Amino acid sequence: MCKGLTTLPATCLKSAKDIKHKIGFLLHKPEFPPDQEHIKEKTNTTKRVSPADVEKWKQSFNNLMNSEAGRTVFTTFLKAEFSQENMEFWKACEEYKTSAPKKMAAKAKQIYDQYIEADSLNEVNLDSATREETRQNLSNAGPFCFDEAQQKIFTLMEKDSYRRFLYSKLIQDLSPLPTTTPLSAMEKRGGKRGCSENSGA
Repeated sequence: MCKGLTTLPATCLKSAKDIKHKIGFLLHKPEFPPDQEHIKEKTNTTKRVSPADVEKWKQSFNNLMNSEAGRTVFTTFLKAEFSQENMEFWKACEEYKTSAPKKMAAKAKQIYDQYIEADSLNEVNLDSATREETRQNLSNAGPFCFDEAQQKIFTLMEKDSYRRFLYSKLIQDLSPLPTTTPLSAMEKRGGKRGCSENSGA
């Protein structure tokens, strides 16, 4: 990426990266057509999901990410948005932390080249400072080499994709009952209280 692009607004850069990822996705066609692949993943995942799990995922992004089934469902959603590289990078960082020390340097370079290097096919959306800090960490690759970059991508997914996920058809199909909003719940309680007061008058 040329240095001149760093002066553009972040929204413009994000749009450009999104377009690049979509083109890359189309060039690497999946074994199944996209619709069939998503249906296949969704069907297999739904069999392992309970209503209680779904309600926990809707309470917080941490609950979703701490659940293996939750991450699988969320990844299916990210694939539909052409942004699954964020989850793949996060998972790669988690696996990297458990690597044998003698293998960390090679794995760190592989993760950097695949997800952080500018213009890589699976490049995640990081600011230049975090990208440079991570590059410098490669010279002494340890368990915390990708901590800053991983946290940035975690926050990006939480504040961006997760919010859309909560209103997506995918999560709605997994929810047994419509979620009651705090406002409607308060109105119901208020209505009942009003009836009892009137009956006692």
